[in-house]
Amino acid sequence: MTILEQTVAAIRPADPAALAEARAHQDSLTKPRGALGVLEEVAVRLAGAASVSPPPLPVPAALAIFAADHGVHAQGVSPWPQEVTPQMVGNFLAGGAVANAFAAQVDASVTVVDVGVAADLAPAPGLTISKVAYGTADLSLGPAMTAGQAVAALEAGIATARDLVDRGARCLITGDMGIANTTASAALICAFTGQDAAVVTGRGTGADDETLARKVEVVRRALRVNGLRPGESGEPGADGCAPSALGTLAAVGGLEHAAIAGFILGGAALRVPVILDGVIAGSAALAAAALAPDVVDHCVAGHRSAEPGHAVALGHLGLRPLVELELRLGEGTGGLLAHPLVCAAVRVMHEVATFDSAGVTDKEG
Repeated sequence: MTILEQTVAAIRPADPAALAEARAHQDSLTKPRGALGVLEEVAVRLAGAASVSPPPLPVPAALAIFAADHGVHAQGVSPWPQEVTPQMVGNFLAGGAVANAFAAQVDASVTVVDVGVAADLAPAPGLTISKVAYGTADLSLGPAMTAGQAVAALEAGIATARDLVDRGARCLITGDMGIANTTASAALICAFTGQDAAVVTGRGTGADDETLARKVEVVRRALRVNGLRPGESGEPGADGCAPSALGTLAAVGGLEHAAIAGFILGGAALRVPVILDGVIAGSAALAAAALAPDVVDHCVAGHRSAEPGHAVALGHLGLRPLVELELRLGEGTGGLLAHPLVCAAVRVMHEVATFDSAGVTDKEG
């Protein structure tokens, strides 16, 4: 079996016994039932994923920022030059990005993974070189990647998850960097959810009206030239059937999308929770879920991005975001902001007294 096959085979759905025990424990705590709202759902979700109640505290956390470039940049879908991708990698490594500030706030480690930057990066502490290619091909003219490249990027993400967990991480947070990657995200979301490009394509890093209209048409063209009809991508693929999840990812995804999908799969296989960031992570999670549907049980939606496609992706995955602050930065920033909420949800399970242990009368007497 390949690393990807081994990982997918190791993913299990949420443990029903642990879910039931966690729900019962929540109801026994010294608070009105359901008083913590979504936080109770998060704690129960993590118990089911870990197959134990209460679930392990999700600390320490590790952020992995997967960086790559995109051939579709040549279509004028972003106001930013492609050179910004390696420049921002340098900024992450120097500690100067918003993600670094947020990571310091929650004491999360930061690892940058070059999975497809269109430049050679010098070795540096905190940088992992897992380059599959110097960026993707232009997805509006044909497949962005070969199937082999997509698998290599998926396995780079799996390897990153394994390495961070081996080093002690008990919560993984997705991060991304790649100029023009919201275009690939929109194409993936269309392919996996069935929504039209105009519904899911956003302004990314500040596209004006003309650029946004161009992005929408580029996404539609990408789906058309790659033979993808919205909503028909899934596993398994066969001749005369809908394209496979892997084929869809290779056709219109980015190298960082594939790596993030692998990162999510890797965390799920190890029963370590994965906090998803924004639209890039959401579109990658759609690919991961198409490869292994049970992976969703191991994910927490950190926030809802201002990008319209993100809400569509989360709705398709059945995930409820913890934070909504109109963020559209990427890097893992929304996932980092959500991490303390996830920790608080689990800490309640460990530290809050039950009615019986505290000698407090509940409403049933």
